Amino acid sequence: MTDELKRILYVEDVASIATVAVMVLEDLGGFEVRHFLSGQAALDALPDFAPQLLLLDVMMPGMDGPETLRRIRELPEGRGLPAIFMTAKAQVHEQDEYIAMGALGVIVKPFEPISLSDTIREMWNTRSAVTS
Repeated sequence: MTDELKRILYVEDVASIATVAVMVLEDLGGFEVRHFLSGQAALDALPDFAPQLLLLDVMMPGMDGPETLRRIRELPEGRGLPAIFMTAKAQVHEQDEYIAMGALGVIVKPFEPISLSDTIREMWNTRSAVTS
């Protein structure tokens, strides 16, 4: 697939992490990013934003990242929507679980801000072999 990634729906409950990520994704990466503090807020906003990619924190109060992905994929506009998880919970078996859920990849926290956009683009460019 050669379509360009432009719109990212980002769910992260830690404001300081989200501030850095949104800044680099918008300013350095040129993406349009909508950030939400919870999975439920992301679910509510999904139809209006029509993202091309989900960027999800794994550990969040209430609805965690994997549950958020499951719930989004139950919606008509969320079926097959590519996702990337960002997490400090990144042991090999945990990363394997996220990939088994259909994630394009896992970005381990703390992440390198300067390379975040490039990492996401690389994962996006491999999605045709991964997404269902």
